[in-house]
Amino acid sequence: MSETSRISSFGGRRAVPPNNSNAEEDDLPTEEIHSLVPRGVNMEDFLNVRNVHLFKERWDSNKVDHHTDKYDNNKLIVRRGQPFYMQIDFNRPYDPRRDLFRVEYVIGRYPQENKGTYIPVPIVSEFQSGKWGAKVVMREDSSVRLSVQSSPECIVGKFRMYVAVWTPYGILRTRRNPETDTYILFNPWCEDDAVYLDDEKEREEYVLNDIGVIFYGEVNDIKTRSWSYGQFEDSILDICLYVMDKAQMDLSGRGNPIKVSRVGSAMVNAKDDEGVVVGSWDNVYAYGVPPSAWTGSVDILLEYRSSENPVRYGQCWVFAGVFNTFLRCLGIPARVITNYFSAHDNDANLQMDIFLEEDGNVNSTLTKDSVWNYHCWNEAWMTRPDLPVGFGGWQAVDSTPQENSDGMFRCGPASVQAIKHGHVCFQFDAPFVFAEVNSDLIYITAKKDGTHVVEAVDPTHIGKLIVTKQIGGDGMKDITDTYKFQEGQKEERLALETALMYGVRKPFNTEGVIKSRSNVDMDFEVENAVLGQDLKLTITFQNKSHRRYSTTAYLSANIIFYTGVSKAEFKKETFSVMLEPLSFKKEEVLIRAGEYMGQLLEQASLHFFVTARVNETRDVLVKQKSVVLIIPEVVIKVRGAQVVGSDMIVTVEFTNPLKTTLQNVWIHLDGPGITRPVRKMFREILPNSTVQWEEVCRPWVSGPRKLIASMSSDSLRHVYGELDVQIQRQPSM
Repeated sequence: MSETSRISSFGGRRAVPPNNSNAEEDDLPTEEIHSLVPRGVNMEDFLNVRNVHLFKERWDSNKVDHHTDKYDNNKLIVRRGQPFYMQIDFNRPYDPRRDLFRVEYVIGRYPQENKGTYIPVPIVSEFQSGKWGAKVVMREDSSVRLSVQSSPECIVGKFRMYVAVWTPYGILRTRRNPETDTYILFNPWCEDDAVYLDDEKEREEYVLNDIGVIFYGEVNDIKTRSWSYGQFEDSILDICLYVMDKAQMDLSGRGNPIKVSRVGSAMVNAKDDEGVVVGSWDNVYAYGVPPSAWTGSVDILLEYRSSENPVRYGQCWVFAGVFNTFLRCLGIPARVITNYFSAHDNDANLQMDIFLEEDGNVNSTLTKDSVWNYHCWNEAWMTRPDLPVGFGGWQAVDSTPQENSDGMFRCGPASVQAIKHGHVCFQFDAPFVFAEVNSDLIYITAKKDGTHVVEAVDPTHIGKLIVTKQIGGDGMKDITDTYKFQEGQKEERLALETALMYGVRKPFNTEGVIKSRSNVDMDFEVENAVLGQDLKLTITFQNKSHRRYSTTAYLSANIIFYTGVSKAEFKKETFSVMLEPLSFKKEEVLIRAGEYMGQLLEQASLHFFVTARVNETRDVLVKQKSVVLIIPEVVIKVRGAQVVGSDMIVTVEFTNPLKTTLQNVWIHLDGPGITRPVRKMFREILPNSTVQWEEVCRPWVSGPRKLIASMSSDSLRHVYGELDVQIQRQPSM
């Protein structure tokens, strides 16, 4: 087909307009006659296509061999760079000596061969590496069986398929037939694909697993919740393509995982492009679903497509869960990462500046940086031909809208290997991710005369622990060493110096204050904190010298968002401690439930900040800790046959442990392969009362599955429950 045949005049010049929608189509003509057909010649006498078979059932080799048999989609879905089969039925036997035909693939509008949006697939005797080709593997009567190989670099999306036959007078082409539409995905099983992953267990986990575990909570109290990615569920693949259409991403760039993941990181949040999820961190969710109520990505993506409007609301783990669905669905290996004590460095100076008043209280006006209890983002696996050798592999990509990158709220892909070594000069957004995991925590006293004095530096607080789900299980895998060298090692300091060399400068001189100069140490512990109950905080002072010291200590207890931002101070206390030589002293502070219950936020987090000044030396001691209150769980039970196609009854149960009535209670239930996401509302649950909800489910996927439930109400959220179930295959007749 001529590349100029579809060119029109746009904007006063001869140009092809943008081709940025997989959904828009241009039909190819069924006949392209180049010369007059003599009278008496019947075009039906030439080779004509009667039917095309694509072997697209779940059990057919095309879907099994391409690892696409889990998709709930009746179209052919294949992975690029790997052969697949089709059969063409002609009106008569095919004779290769006189008959000439080829297969054609088209995507979007204004198809062009040099853009990869029009692909003529020639009949060849042998495949050439990296190129499209079709090989005749069987001829029987009037039918031809073809093995078709796609390019490992071709566009990822939904293609229209045609068969074109050459005659002496021009081309005869099959009509547009939606039944032959073919999805082509990234291929982690193909060595020539940019997303090739050579470990089968990793491919099963990071591409094929549709249920994940997301870690949250606090570094000393790590909590988990399951998340249904649902990348194979009905309509999800089409919605992921729609997301790229909504971003107006040029089709010619959709074969590049760097570009696809960068566009995805912008589109999963709705900050500046009408993307998928609206972020909210203000604890007010009147116009949507609280972030903690979601059990997976499917509900969110379906609502986004049906309403064509952003879905309310999400926070970092919701953005990461939805983004993981997007990446895995398209075939890019991906995983969700949790970074404990994650820095949000507003001015990119590689340090978290905590400003203190002279009495030790935090100066909230000057303190602009924040330290999140945890933050979730994603990693996507790909080569990075745009970077020096060695910086491919896992790339950090983050769809939570934090900072602007090239005019949009997005982050990455940033090479994890480059971050570890401090090479923050390489795109995309490596300085921001480096700061999230490797900033120093600086305590600075803002004196009344306007001067600033660095009191203490904690180089180990930020990026304390970085984790992801282990392969083949629900446990935790520590991947901190992939982002940073061990604190104190020469390599760790070298990485920091390298980052500084690339233009990231610190405003304060912190040399010589890494270690405390005081003979007095201070620490504190918070006992297990249960929602609705009193708790105790114990502050310990140690005098390591032969001198006697006196200290003035200040405690500030706050309700905080998990992002580290304080909502309200619910308790403050000042006290003096006398320390005898070489002695320990403990101070206990009782926190009553009534002091914090009325102001709790989404994740029931309390933050304690203790500062103390040694009066004789004027040294300042600082410690801060967060605790996540222990909250109740949702209980899930099943009865009946756990067999594909058979009814089973799922019971969801919740007991209110509080002394107050819960209002406007929503319970969500999800289970990929067992039930579509469903939810039920209860107007109220009285204190110590239990509610039950039964759903009849009919599983359609066998093997190990998971049921996930969440509960949210006006005053209590982030309540979860889950149950592992083993679904049996239908017994053969």
